[in-house]
Amino acid sequence: MASSAQQFLRVVKALEGAGGTQSPKKEIINMRRRVNPVQLFIRNLIRLIVFVPLWLLFALPDFQIFWSGMAGSGASLLIGPLGYGILKTIVILWLANVLAGMFYVLPEWERMVLLRLGKSVGARGPGLFIVPPFLYSVARIIDTRIITYEVKATRTLTEDNIPVDITAAVELEVEDPVKAAVDVNDYWKTTEWASMEALKSTIGSSKLVMLLSETEKISSMLKAEIDAAATDYGVNVRAVRITDVTAPPSLIEELAVIARAERSAEAKRIQAHAELEVAEALAEASQKLSEQEGTMELRQIQALLEMSKEESAMIIIYPMDSLAGGQIANATAGAQSVIRRRKKVPPKSQV
Repeated sequence: MASSAQQFLRVVKALEGAGGTQSPKKEIINMRRRVNPVQLFIRNLIRLIVFVPLWLLFALPDFQIFWSGMAGSGASLLIGPLGYGILKTIVILWLANVLAGMFYVLPEWERMVLLRLGKSVGARGPGLFIVPPFLYSVARIIDTRIITYEVKATRTLTEDNIPVDITAAVELEVEDPVKAAVDVNDYWKTTEWASMEALKSTIGSSKLVMLLSETEKISSMLKAEIDAAATDYGVNVRAVRITDVTAPPSLIEELAVIARAERSAEAKRIQAHAELEVAEALAEASQKLSEQEGTMELRQIQALLEMSKEESAMIIIYPMDSLAGGQIANATAGAQSVIRRRKKVPPKSQV
């Protein structure tokens, strides 16, 4: 017992390591295999309604003959009624199961593809309906809900020979259940392979910069390519999204350096362009001011008004063109220099 339990645990761990989480396809199959409680109740009710009256009518008399004869002496002659009763019970149970299997209850998201004598007659569902036995058979039950799965391309070379890992999420739904059941053996696996092939071909025909910066365009290209292949077997690809693009770390550092250099160059170009516009505006303003007399003096007065708004500003007004104005300016500048030197040199201490 101990060895068998250890072997079972090893098998479970191996399965967990190899498979990880269940694939969406396996999850869909497991969901489909779950018993519909309403359908199970209806079938059991039909079995009961068919089996009980027929058994009481045809099989019970044979068992009554057997039970009444057991009390007498001719027990060896009662094997025939017992055998007939058992045979009739098996036939009635088989008939009840056949009639109960005619009833199907499908939820809103499922469609059943029917075959009549091997030929497709369309899809049925949702709701309660009856499938006559022997003439009709169920080809497949299709889940029409929107399904999302991941497609990964690892170490795939781009157009500029850079290995990248890309993960894409594909969102699809079954649009035509008859095509999905009749025209292809496994529509899910076929769609998965088509998605993988489209992703790798798109990576090989694109450069890394395009994969990193134009993800929406790449997603649109992938959607169109996968949808063109999936339409033949009734699958509609709703959307494709690039969720992850992984490049080598050394290449990421190089791209970061290039991006910083481009941003710095762009900032310098913008600054130079702004200085050029300012210079042009100043040249135009000076030309207009020099066209009429007195405009330059008005501009000077305006500048003095703006300077006087500061509290610590001291403004000395003197004529600029005369000799006296130059002397006043020189004297003011000399006085300011003397004041600065006195502030820097400390006074001598007395002995």
